[in-house]
Amino acid sequence: MKIDFDVDIDMANRDDFLKLIDHTPASIEKDGKFTKHNTGVYFQNIPKFPLQGYSTIDHKQAEQEGWFKVDFLNASVYNDIIDETHLNKLVDTEPMWELFQHKEVVEQLFHIANHYDIVKQHLPTSLEQLAMILAIIRPGKRHLVGKSWKEIEADVWVKPDDGTYFFKKSHSYGYALAIIVQLNNICE
Repeated sequence: MKIDFDVDIDMANRDDFLKLIDHTPASIEKDGKFTKHNTGVYFQNIPKFPLQGYSTIDHKQAEQEGWFKVDFLNASVYNDIIDETHLNKLVDTEPMWELFQHKEVVEQLFHIANHYDIVKQHLPTSLEQLAMILAIIRPGKRHLVGKSWKEIEADVWVKPDDGTYFFKKSHSYGYALAIIVQLNNICE
């Protein structure tokens, strides 16, 4: 049984962090040419191009061969977080859900800034609903826009048969929580 691992770690500045640890950037192969992957790195001793420094194996092939890639993503939402106590306070604070009705607020928020029209149709009142909004703005679940919460909930986490891109539940919940943190931080 193949286990699909997909680890993303969001941070304020990935480059500062990656300077501290030994790693090999992942690569992407397209039409026989390799380029450096935007976010993926390996902590294993994967073969790498000596001059470029990134892996000689495309990230998809590397996964099939058992190499484990971790994606480190810059998330500016963390730039204004003072410390762990501040972050915990923002996580634990119930957001003012009614703020999602306001375009000028939504346009400031991570991942949904350009999707006010969808947010307005499906005003979230919980972390779960916000996570589902994040999923339905992706191509694989766009057909759920305008449906009822019950219809969305029944289909949103099912992998599309045609392979179109969709957000996994774990990603959606993680990003929904980041949006709540950002919204609560704006309200402080």
